[in-house]
Amino acid sequence: MKRIFLNKLFLVSSVALFAAYGIIYACAGGDEWDFFGYNSNFTPETFTDKSYAPLFLSGDVFYGIGFDTQHNSRFNEEIKSDWQNYLKTKMDTATVSYFLIGDLTTMYSDKSKALKNKAEITDLHVFFKTKKVNATSLKWGKKLNLKDDKIKSFIEFLYLAQKIETVSIGTDYWSYDPVVAKTFNDLKMIQSIENVYNTTSDAFLKNRYWFLTAKAYFYSTNKQKAVDFFNKTEKSVPKNILYYRALAYVAGIKYQQKKYSESNYLYAQVFDKCTEMRVVTAYSFHPQNETDWSKSLVMAKDNNEKAALWAVHGYYKDELQAIEKIYGLNPKSEHLNYLLTRLVNRQEQDINNSFEESAKENTPIKKLSVAENKEINKNKIDQKAFDLVLKISTSGNTEKPYLWNIALGYLQTLKGDYATADTNFDKAEKIMPKTELAKYQLRLLRFVNNMSKIDVLTDKNEKTILTDLNWLYQELPKTYKGQEFRYQNASSWSRSYLSALYKAEGNAVMAEIFGESRYSYWNDGNAFYDNEKNLLGIKSFLAKPNKSEIEKIGAGIYSLKLKDINNFQAVQATFKNKIPEAIAFIKETDSVQYYNFLGNPFNGNIKDCHDCEHAAYQKKKYSQLEFLNTIKAMQDKLAQKEDVYTNSLLLGNAFYNITHFGNGRTFYEIAIVGYGSSPYSFRDSMKKMITNCNLSKMYYQKAFEAATTKEQKAKCIYLLSKCERNDYYNNKYNNVRSWWEIQDDKINFITWNGFKTLKKDYSDTKYYQDVIAECGYFKTYINQ
Repeated sequence: MKRIFLNKLFLVSSVALFAAYGIIYACAGGDEWDFFGYNSNFTPETFTDKSYAPLFLSGDVFYGIGFDTQHNSRFNEEIKSDWQNYLKTKMDTATVSYFLIGDLTTMYSDKSKALKNKAEITDLHVFFKTKKVNATSLKWGKKLNLKDDKIKSFIEFLYLAQKIETVSIGTDYWSYDPVVAKTFNDLKMIQSIENVYNTTSDAFLKNRYWFLTAKAYFYSTNKQKAVDFFNKTEKSVPKNILYYRALAYVAGIKYQQKKYSESNYLYAQVFDKCTEMRVVTAYSFHPQNETDWSKSLVMAKDNNEKAALWAVHGYYKDELQAIEKIYGLNPKSEHLNYLLTRLVNRQEQDINNSFEESAKENTPIKKLSVAENKEINKNKIDQKAFDLVLKISTSGNTEKPYLWNIALGYLQTLKGDYATADTNFDKAEKIMPKTELAKYQLRLLRFVNNMSKIDVLTDKNEKTILTDLNWLYQELPKTYKGQEFRYQNASSWSRSYLSALYKAEGNAVMAEIFGESRYSYWNDGNAFYDNEKNLLGIKSFLAKPNKSEIEKIGAGIYSLKLKDINNFQAVQATFKNKIPEAIAFIKETDSVQYYNFLGNPFNGNIKDCHDCEHAAYQKKKYSQLEFLNTIKAMQDKLAQKEDVYTNSLLLGNAFYNITHFGNGRTFYEIAIVGYGSSPYSFRDSMKKMITNCNLSKMYYQKAFEAATTKEQKAKCIYLLSKCERNDYYNNKYNNVRSWWEIQDDKINFITWNGFKTLKKDYSDTKYYQDVIAECGYFKTYINQ
């Protein structure tokens, strides 16, 4: 049994004691990726009691919660309810809650309120003892009958209980250093609590004082007294929550005494009988070795106690073995239910939903056909697990036979036995509860089974999945308000499945429509659109007026619309200097054409600092359409030889600013191109496009040739040198896919040709001095 000791992380708990702090079995899933249902179609909450929820299969310590943080507040509502029933009409619910807050197993979330409550309880205690009126007794005497025996008993109990709470309440859930356990050293106070237990005749109070006595000894310096007191009195105590809380104290002490077998045996009893403490006792359960474990089993007095031990053991080590053992001891045990969900969820972990085969080193990822993917997944199902579920399901003698029918049907789907899976789903439907979650779960697994039957799409089999596809893609995301139901995996899997089917029949457009979820638009965009035929095919499909039902479903879930594709075409046309085409495309992008640039795209600055340029004052904001129209107007003037220098310079700036190096990156940052602050975030085709400064160089060269002053020429030379710099780095890192691949070539300074020319021919210009002032790189060159 593999274990890891978290010697830097200690949890504070009033049940899991000392050496039990901070210890957890790795086989509970701590070193796996968080499961949390996103790779699963099998929802464990469907037919399993909620007390088992933290024990569902997870990559964290406990499913859904990580670490248990309810140590101080776990029994708040139960305590309030018990006292309210005891006091009945003598004290209203709000007042009961007021006195309990801050005193009984609560977090000190409101310390001032807690301190006030404690002070008032102490004042009332003094009043009862001395009969002397004080401000608190006057205040509460107006609302409560302080002469009533039950009210007095309530206050007196709280007075004693709050003494113990000073050591039992934890204010921190974790610490990087070992937590020193607090102890209660007032043995006279403990004896006084025990005396009340021995003398009171009220059954309710006697039970409370019995537990308070056990708790006080547990936190005392003589913990063995807690064990002795429990053993001496347990037969006279009702087997309620208080009994099992006290039993957990005894188990913790046994663990501290290194009596591991007995400790784990007792924890298993609490796990079995007290649902509220399942997460606590599961965490505290720690056989040191197989010998300890065997001794715990020998201590079990009957089959139910043995089953409880296997139930916790199965959480840590092996669900299959635990199910087999428990079933042999007690087929009706409810522990089988949660262990079965873990078993099924574990089978799902290795299922390949991507329709891709993991790439070996230096080899491309292999795309899998539907048939290939099914065969791989079929071979991943544990045959022993399948045989056991089949055996138990067939017997029909468990507490929830429908759960076993559904689990078996799902495993049969994964193994390719679709007809038999249908039969088991039918059996389950007849006897299962009619809850929303149960109906959803069965429907989802039927859908997975029906989809899995399809090897080639036909009009006939397509109809068997249309309603469920709409349910998965459209209805559930809008209408399902719960957290439990695991439908996201089936949604993404079915899209990949359909994509693979369409790819097999050569339908690239529909393969893209359903396979789109494979792409990460926040990384390198969608390479499908690099192919002009693909692009036009998607545009034609999206514009198609009479789509089939499955085409409507595909169009509805496809994240890209016609406007997005037109936007991409506008960007491409702009980078190719096809401005009339770009204007036509941008006009088909709805609101995108009106998006403003963050900086002035016609400015050319000495240093590239897009944040600075975004923050700078801008007399005019340019929308994308205005930007393109302005470029066209300048190009028209240039064609007429009108103001060649200015128009060429501004055009050079415009095309520079929409590259990665300029202030207008938002122009190309769209879903199909991709997003990222580094060129390496983009696929190769887009990286080449957004780092290419050839158009800028062309227009800067035209401006230089048309310049009439040295200041104008100096500016053009420097702007050309920026393009020269960019080209150098583009070529140097052209075949590098990420920053991590860049090798240090020991070259940390390059003298660009533009720098040489600027120094040689234009050192007498003001622009030359401006460059020295702003460009540290150029200043370094000058100082050499």
